[in-house]
Amino acid sequence: MLALGEGFGIHATDEQERCRLAASVVVLPYGGAFAWVSMVLVLPAFQRRGYASMLLRHALQSLRSRGMFAVLDATPAGHAVYLQEGFVDTWTFARYRRDAAAVASEPVAGPPTRALGESDWADVAALDAPAFGADRIELLRELALRWPQAARVVRRGGRLSGVMFGRDGREAQQIGPLLADDVAAAKALLADALQAASGAVYIDLLDDRKAVLLPWLQQEGFVFQRPFTRMLHGATVAPGDARSIWAVAGPELG
Repeated sequence: MLALGEGFGIHATDEQERCRLAASVVVLPYGGAFAWVSMVLVLPAFQRRGYASMLLRHALQSLRSRGMFAVLDATPAGHAVYLQEGFVDTWTFARYRRDAAAVASEPVAGPPTRALGESDWADVAALDAPAFGADRIELLRELALRWPQAARVVRRGGRLSGVMFGRDGREAQQIGPLLADDVAAAKALLADALQAASGAVYIDLLDDRKAVLLPWLQQEGFVFQRPFTRMLHGATVAPGDARSIWAVAGPELG
Protein backbone atom coordinates (compact mmCIF):
# COMPACT_ATOMS: atom_id res chain seq x y z
CA MET A 1 0.00 0.00 0.00
CA LEU A 2 2.85 2.37 0.79
CA ALA A 3 4.58 1.43 -2.47
CA LEU A 4 1.47 2.40 -4.49
CA GLY A 5 0.28 5.23 -2.23
CA GLU A 6 1.41 7.23 0.77
CA GLY A 7 0.90 7.19 4.49
CA PHE A 8 0.66 9.92 7.12
CA GLY A 9 1.23 9.48 10.82
CA ILE A 10 1.38 11.20 14.18
CA HIS A 11 4.16 10.42 16.63
CA ALA A 12 3.48 11.02 20.32
CA THR A 13 5.06 10.25 23.66
CA ASP A 14 3.55 7.43 25.68
CA GLU A 15 3.45 6.96 29.47
CA GLN A 16 6.99 5.59 29.43
CA GLU A 17 8.11 8.75 27.59
CA ARG A 18 8.79 6.78 24.41
CA CYS A 19 8.11 8.54 21.14
CA ARG A 20 6.17 6.17 18.91
CA LEU A 21 3.76 6.08 15.98
CA ALA A 22 0.39 6.74 17.62
CA ALA A 23 -1.94 7.12 14.62
CA SER A 24 -1.97 6.55 10.87
CA VAL A 25 -3.85 7.02 7.63
CA VAL A 26 -3.03 5.68 4.15
CA VAL A 27 -4.02 7.27 0.84
CA LEU A 28 -3.99 5.04 -2.24
CA PRO A 29 -4.57 6.97 -5.50
CA TYR A 30 -6.38 5.29 -8.37
CA GLY A 31 -5.86 7.22 -11.58
CA GLY A 32 -6.23 10.97 -11.34
CA ALA A 33 -9.83 11.22 -10.15
CA PHE A 34 -10.02 9.58 -6.73
CA ALA A 35 -8.02 7.89 -3.98
CA TRP A 36 -8.78 5.28 -1.34
CA VAL A 37 -8.46 6.38 2.26
CA SER A 38 -7.87 3.60 4.77
CA MET A 39 -5.86 2.37 7.74
CA VAL A 40 -7.27 5.18 9.91
CA LEU A 41 -5.82 3.68 13.07
CA VAL A 42 -5.04 4.98 16.56
CA LEU A 43 -3.32 2.99 19.29
CA PRO A 44 -5.63 2.54 22.31
CA ALA A 45 -3.36 4.57 24.60
CA PHE A 46 -3.65 7.58 22.28
CA GLN A 47 -7.36 7.54 21.47
CA ARG A 48 -9.76 10.42 22.18
CA ARG A 49 -7.11 13.01 21.37
CA GLY A 50 -8.47 13.89 17.91
CA TYR A 51 -5.59 12.22 16.08
CA ALA A 52 -7.80 10.29 13.65
CA SER A 53 -9.75 13.40 12.65
CA MET A 54 -6.54 15.38 12.30
CA LEU A 55 -4.98 12.83 9.96
CA LEU A 56 -8.19 12.36 7.98
CA ARG A 57 -8.49 16.09 7.37
CA HIS A 58 -4.84 16.23 6.34
CA ALA A 59 -5.41 13.43 3.83
CA LEU A 60 -8.54 15.12 2.44
CA GLN A 61 -6.72 18.43 2.05
CA SER A 62 -3.89 16.65 0.22
CA LEU A 63 -6.40 15.12 -2.18
CA ARG A 64 -8.27 18.40 -2.72
CA SER A 65 -5.00 20.08 -3.67
CA ARG A 66 -4.62 17.46 -6.41
CA GLY A 67 -8.22 17.74 -7.61
CA MET A 68 -9.15 14.25 -6.37
CA PHE A 69 -12.08 13.02 -4.29
CA ALA A 70 -11.85 10.44 -1.51
CA VAL A 71 -13.45 7.02 -1.18
CA LEU A 72 -13.47 4.76 1.86
CA ASP A 73 -15.28 1.75 3.27
CA ALA A 74 -16.60 2.52 6.74
CA THR A 75 -17.33 0.17 9.60
CA PRO A 76 -20.34 1.00 11.79
CA ALA A 77 -17.95 2.41 14.40
CA GLY A 78 -16.39 4.83 11.92
CA HIS A 79 -19.51 5.69 9.94
CA ALA A 80 -20.73 8.50 12.21
CA VAL A 81 -17.27 10.05 12.32
CA TYR A 82 -17.01 10.11 8.54
CA LEU A 83 -20.48 11.63 8.20
CA GLN A 84 -19.35 14.48 10.46
CA GLU A 85 -16.36 15.04 8.18
CA GLY A 86 -18.62 15.43 5.13
CA PHE A 87 -18.59 11.92 3.66
CA VAL A 88 -21.78 10.60 2.02
CA ASP A 89 -23.08 7.03 1.71
CA THR A 90 -23.26 4.99 -1.49
CA TRP A 91 -23.61 1.20 -1.59
CA THR A 92 -22.96 -1.41 1.06
CA PHE A 93 -21.31 -4.78 1.53
CA ALA A 94 -20.55 -7.17 4.36
CA ARG A 95 -17.70 -9.38 5.49
CA TYR A 96 -18.19 -13.11 5.94
CA ARG A 97 -15.70 -15.53 7.46
CA ARG A 98 -15.19 -19.25 7.16
CA ASP A 99 -13.07 -20.90 9.83
CA ALA A 100 -10.34 -23.28 8.78
CA ALA A 101 -12.22 -26.43 9.77
CA ALA A 102 -15.74 -25.27 8.89
CA VAL A 103 -16.54 -27.65 6.00
CA ALA A 104 -14.75 -29.48 3.23
CA SER A 105 -15.32 -27.57 -0.02
CA GLU A 106 -16.49 -29.48 -3.05
CA PRO A 107 -16.23 -28.59 -6.75
CA VAL A 108 -19.34 -26.94 -8.19
CA ALA A 109 -21.01 -27.36 -11.55
CA GLY A 110 -20.24 -24.35 -13.68
CA PRO A 111 -18.05 -22.97 -16.45
CA PRO A 112 -14.43 -24.18 -16.50
CA THR A 113 -11.85 -22.00 -14.81
CA ARG A 114 -8.10 -21.79 -15.15
CA ALA A 115 -5.13 -19.98 -13.65
CA LEU A 116 -4.65 -16.35 -14.64
CA GLY A 117 -1.97 -16.06 -17.33
CA GLU A 118 0.07 -13.20 -18.69
CA SER A 119 -2.04 -13.15 -21.84
CA ASP A 120 -5.15 -12.40 -19.74
CA TRP A 121 -4.04 -9.07 -18.29
CA ALA A 122 -5.29 -6.84 -21.11
CA ASP A 123 -8.76 -8.40 -20.80
CA VAL A 124 -8.62 -8.16 -17.00
CA ALA A 125 -7.96 -4.42 -17.31
CA ALA A 126 -10.82 -4.05 -19.80
CA LEU A 127 -13.21 -5.81 -17.39
CA ASP A 128 -12.02 -4.32 -14.10
CA ALA A 129 -11.43 -0.64 -14.90
CA PRO A 130 -15.03 0.20 -15.89
CA ALA A 131 -16.38 -1.78 -12.93
CA PHE A 132 -14.05 -0.28 -10.34
CA GLY A 133 -13.85 3.17 -11.91
CA ALA A 134 -10.10 3.37 -12.52
CA ASP A 135 -7.11 1.40 -13.73
CA ARG A 136 -5.70 -0.62 -10.81
CA ILE A 137 -3.66 -3.20 -12.68
CA GLU A 138 -0.58 -2.48 -10.56
CA LEU A 139 -2.52 -3.47 -7.46
CA LEU A 140 -4.06 -6.54 -9.11
CA ARG A 141 -0.63 -7.73 -10.21
CA GLU A 142 0.53 -7.47 -6.60
CA LEU A 143 -2.50 -9.47 -5.42
CA ALA A 144 -1.82 -12.15 -8.03
CA LEU A 145 1.56 -12.68 -6.37
CA ARG A 146 0.17 -12.70 -2.84
CA TRP A 147 -2.05 -15.78 -3.32
CA PRO A 148 -1.33 -17.20 -6.80
CA GLN A 149 -3.77 -20.12 -6.43
CA ALA A 150 -6.67 -17.64 -6.14
CA ALA A 151 -5.76 -15.69 -9.28
CA ARG A 152 -8.11 -17.40 -11.73
CA VAL A 153 -10.30 -16.59 -14.74
CA VAL A 154 -13.35 -17.84 -16.60
CA ARG A 155 -13.49 -17.52 -20.38
CA ARG A 156 -16.53 -18.16 -22.56
CA GLY A 157 -16.52 -17.92 -26.32
CA GLY A 158 -13.09 -16.36 -26.30
CA ARG A 159 -14.00 -13.52 -23.91
CA LEU A 160 -13.23 -13.02 -20.26
CA SER A 161 -16.40 -13.44 -18.21
CA GLY A 162 -14.91 -13.68 -14.73
CA VAL A 163 -11.75 -12.99 -12.77
CA MET A 164 -10.78 -13.50 -9.14
CA PHE A 165 -7.87 -12.52 -6.91
CA GLY A 166 -6.97 -13.10 -3.28
CA ARG A 167 -4.30 -12.39 -0.72
CA ASP A 168 -2.73 -13.86 2.35
CA GLY A 169 -3.23 -12.23 5.74
CA ARG A 170 -2.19 -12.41 9.36
CA GLU A 171 -5.26 -14.31 10.51
CA ALA A 172 -7.00 -15.37 7.29
CA GLN A 173 -6.79 -15.43 3.52
CA GLN A 174 -9.03 -12.96 1.72
CA ILE A 175 -10.89 -13.56 -1.53
CA GLY A 176 -11.39 -10.51 -3.73
CA PRO A 177 -11.83 -8.67 -5.89
CA LEU A 178 -14.18 -11.00 -7.73
CA LEU A 179 -15.85 -9.90 -10.97
CA ALA A 180 -18.14 -12.14 -13.01
CA ASP A 181 -20.93 -12.01 -15.57
CA ASP A 182 -23.23 -14.26 -13.53
CA VAL A 183 -23.56 -16.39 -10.40
CA ALA A 184 -22.36 -19.57 -12.14
CA ALA A 185 -19.01 -17.98 -13.00
CA ALA A 186 -18.74 -16.42 -9.55
CA LYS A 187 -19.37 -19.74 -7.76
CA ALA A 188 -16.93 -21.63 -10.00
CA LEU A 189 -14.16 -19.17 -9.21
CA LEU A 190 -14.96 -19.11 -5.50
CA ALA A 191 -14.95 -22.89 -5.31
CA ASP A 192 -11.40 -22.86 -6.68
CA ALA A 193 -10.25 -20.44 -3.99
CA LEU A 194 -11.94 -22.39 -1.20
CA GLN A 195 -10.28 -25.61 -2.29
CA ALA A 196 -6.90 -23.84 -2.35
CA ALA A 197 -7.38 -22.13 1.03
CA SER A 198 -5.14 -23.37 3.82
CA GLY A 199 -6.91 -21.71 6.75
CA ALA A 200 -9.65 -19.26 7.61
CA VAL A 201 -11.09 -17.22 4.73
CA TYR A 202 -12.72 -13.79 4.43
CA ILE A 203 -14.93 -12.52 1.63
CA ASP A 204 -16.44 -9.03 1.41
CA LEU A 205 -19.68 -9.64 -0.49
CA LEU A 206 -21.79 -6.86 -1.99
CA ASP A 207 -25.23 -6.68 -0.38
CA ASP A 208 -26.79 -6.66 -3.85
CA ARG A 209 -25.35 -10.16 -4.37
CA LYS A 210 -26.58 -11.75 -1.15
CA ALA A 211 -29.83 -13.15 -2.52
CA VAL A 212 -28.13 -15.33 -5.13
CA LEU A 213 -24.77 -16.15 -3.54
CA LEU A 214 -25.05 -15.98 0.25
CA PRO A 215 -27.07 -19.22 0.71
CA TRP A 216 -24.31 -21.17 -1.04
CA LEU A 217 -21.59 -19.39 0.98
CA GLN A 218 -23.43 -20.27 4.19
CA GLN A 219 -23.51 -23.92 3.09
CA GLU A 220 -19.75 -23.60 2.64
CA GLY A 221 -19.42 -22.50 6.27
CA PHE A 222 -19.32 -18.70 5.98
CA VAL A 223 -20.86 -16.60 8.76
CA PHE A 224 -21.54 -12.89 8.94
CA GLN A 225 -18.88 -10.71 10.60
CA ARG A 226 -19.57 -7.02 9.99
CA PRO A 227 -21.15 -4.57 7.53
CA PHE A 228 -19.39 -1.81 5.58
CA THR A 229 -20.62 1.32 3.78
CA ARG A 230 -18.79 2.78 0.80
CA MET A 231 -18.54 6.52 1.38
CA LEU A 232 -17.37 9.49 -0.70
CA HIS A 233 -15.94 12.91 0.07
CA GLY A 234 -15.96 15.48 -2.73
CA ALA A 235 -18.36 13.48 -4.92
CA THR A 236 -21.85 12.03 -4.67
CA VAL A 237 -21.76 9.12 -7.13
CA ALA A 238 -19.52 6.12 -6.49
CA PRO A 239 -16.91 5.53 -9.19
CA GLY A 240 -17.35 2.66 -11.59
CA ASP A 241 -20.22 0.31 -12.32
CA ALA A 242 -20.62 -2.34 -9.61
CA ARG A 243 -22.96 -4.59 -11.60
CA SER A 244 -20.17 -7.07 -12.38
CA ILE A 245 -18.54 -6.89 -8.92
CA TRP A 246 -19.37 -9.71 -6.49
CA ALA A 247 -16.69 -9.17 -3.85
CA VAL A 248 -14.40 -6.20 -3.22
CA ALA A 249 -10.67 -6.40 -2.61
CA GLY A 250 -11.23 -5.34 1.01
CA PRO A 251 -11.94 -2.09 2.80
CA GLU A 252 -8.24 -1.24 2.75
CA LEU A 253 -8.00 -1.47 -1.05
CA GLY A 254 -11.45 -0.96 -2.55
